[in-house]
Amino acid sequence: MINRRKSRDTKSESMESLNILLAYFLDLGLGDPRWLPHPVKIIGKLINFLEVKLGSGQPRIFLRFKGVILALAVVGLSALSAYLILAVMRKINLAAGTVAWIFLAYTSLATKDLLLHAGQVLKEINNKDLSAARKQLSYLVGRDTLHLSEKEVIKAAVESIAESASDGIIAPLFYLILGGPVLALTYKAINTLDSMVGYKNEKYQDFGWFSARLDDVANFIPSRISGLLIAISSIIRGQDFKNSFRIMIKDGRKHLSPNAGFPEASMAGALGVKLGGPAIYHGQLCLKPYIGEEKNNLQPQLINEALSITFISSLLMVLIGAGLRWLI
Repeated sequence: MINRRKSRDTKSESMESLNILLAYFLDLGLGDPRWLPHPVKIIGKLINFLEVKLGSGQPRIFLRFKGVILALAVVGLSALSAYLILAVMRKINLAAGTVAWIFLAYTSLATKDLLLHAGQVLKEINNKDLSAARKQLSYLVGRDTLHLSEKEVIKAAVESIAESASDGIIAPLFYLILGGPVLALTYKAINTLDSMVGYKNEKYQDFGWFSARLDDVANFIPSRISGLLIAISSIIRGQDFKNSFRIMIKDGRKHLSPNAGFPEASMAGALGVKLGGPAIYHGQLCLKPYIGEEKNNLQPQLINEALSITFISSLLMVLIGAGLRWLI
């Protein structure tokens, strides 16, 4: 009896390792088609709905309390929905449960989307259409892009690629490997909350504080794994591993975010460039610390190098993670 149970558990772990790989390559092949119902879009609509219902313009203590309610409601409903979908589909049959597992896991990843959007920025720069490059960049970054120079567009793109490598790919994979689609989509709910209400401005300073703190906690380990994987991947791309690792240790904590600095610093060191510095967000100047050292000029091909390093990092993460899931 015990041996049969162990056999079933081993088979289940092997299947989930395969499912992780299938979800990763499905994302790499399909990306996020607009016609496909996507959990993150649904989460975004839920956040907007609850934000309106909870209201604003009240004393700080009430706004902060409502921010906690918003975050817990969105995260709880997201986790519960993923759990129920899997449970219902598994009740139908094993095949339906497996398809649901892979689909939900696939929707938590954004490898293809990052490669496409950042690739469009590079394409427009190579076409000498800076205006179009700025517009494409605006889909990737939160800063104002209207008046950026070519070098500033390149720098912003590289920064965004490094940060998105962590919170769009490595972190979801980390939680997918740990706890399957339920945990991965729980993370996506936290990350979406932070991207929508986690700003330190007048509107969200209090209402979004809890969402921002949740995101800081959720990304603490994945961001550091991302920095390390970027450094390792730089070896495969023929870039400077030693400098990547050195800059990550030296400048990783300089960023305004407690997490984003590690993948950005690692990427800056790998490419031998200086990132960070002043940037305009929603019309307001933000004095971001500089990260890295200016060994190389900011050239368009660095966007492609950053994307290549990110892709290799994601591949290493999914292969190592699926392998560990199968072995442990």
